[in-house]
Amino acid sequence: MRVTVMLVEGESDRLALEVLGERMGVLLPRIRSVGGAGGARRAALSHRDEVILGLVDVNERSQFEGVVSSVFICDPDLEGELIRALTPEGVLAVIADEGELESFRRLQQQVAQRSAPIESQLARFFGGRSGNKHRYAPLMAAAVPIDRIPRPLRALILAAAG
Repeated sequence: MRVTVMLVEGESDRLALEVLGERMGVLLPRIRSVGGAGGARRAALSHRDEVILGLVDVNERSQFEGVVSSVFICDPDLEGELIRALTPEGVLAVIADEGELESFRRLQQQVAQRSAPIESQLARFFGGRSGNKHRYAPLMAAAVPIDRIPRPLRALILAAAG
């Protein structure tokens, strides 16, 4: 049976998958953002006669398991997967291309951030300002080398391709 819909937690997940699917040459089915993992059950009910795949953060996996046909899990989340795939240096290059490296450097100087690993600082940068996840998810997805696409994202796209 052909996959007809993919459920994801948020818009940044949808945007990243669209970019990666296009880069991989895969025509993806509908991708529906459910507004947080708690919306998975309600969304799945409206697609009950369809094959549904899901993408979720590791801490939210129980919200998707048993609700969709197959669950693909990001650890700890989409941004973490993309940061690992790109490496912090690659992510900094994306931030620099957007003209926001100085903003990130200011965040690093905050008392609460000074001793944090750069991966945590980057996660804070993406999650700390409204719109940053939506802005940077597709940019990082476009920048990640094709052979380094994170495993759960690659596996989900290939499963959707049938």
